[in-house]
Order: sequence, then C-alpha cells, then structure tokens
Amino acid sequence: MSKLSKPISQRQLRVGEMIKQALGMIFLRDEAKLGTFETKEITVTEVRMSQDLKIAKAFVLPLGGKNSQEIVDTLKEFSFVIRKVLSKKITMKYLPKLLFVKDESFDYAEKIENLIKQTNK
Repeated sequence: MSKLSKPISQRQLRVGEMIKQALGMIFLRDEAKLGTFETKEITVTEVRMSQDLKIAKAFVLPLGGKNSQEIVDTLKEFSFVIRKVLSKKITMKYLPKLLFVKDESFDYAEKIENLIKQTNK
C-alpha cells in the first residue's frame, strides 16, 4: 500500500470476504461452465476490493500449484461467465468487475522459510 492511498475500509474487507466465499463455492461446485475446464481444484485465497467496490481482484491458486498461469489465463478469459454466476449468489448495487491474479504468497513464504533454515544451519 502506497503512502498516498487510503487505508482499507471495513466495508471493503467485508465485501471482499463475501465475494471470496461465493467464488469458492462457485468453483467447488463447478457452477461456472468454462468449457472442458474443471474449477473444483481452484482455491481463492484472497479478494481485494477497490475503494469504490467496482473492481474485485481475486487471488487464486490451483491445487498443487500446477499450471497456475494457464488456469489464471482461463479464468480471465471466462470472467464474464463467472461474474454472471456470481450475480445470482450475492446482491450488490454494482457487481464488481473480476480480475484474476495468481497468488504467489505461498511461494514467497516457502522462499523465506528456506532462507531461515539456511541461516540456522
């Protein structure tokens, strides 16, 4: 977060969590028909909302981390289908535009853990 941006509001956190849970259920139940693509193995780790709640950035990670960029690209391509299914799950004045991003926090945490192990030896 830059110094000029406002802190994240309680409302942004609440809406982000609501969308995260809804996306998780949509992917788990494979409700968004994305061709031959299976969404059951996709984990939504976090959803960050913009200040005006019109853009939702969803951080996703496939189970096992395999083909993660390919999965994110497919989700980006079919985001309008996922958004349509999401509109039936949650009620908001404006349904946010969905942006899908590969979650790299687990890779980063593993890298830090390995560095700590190396320094302890």
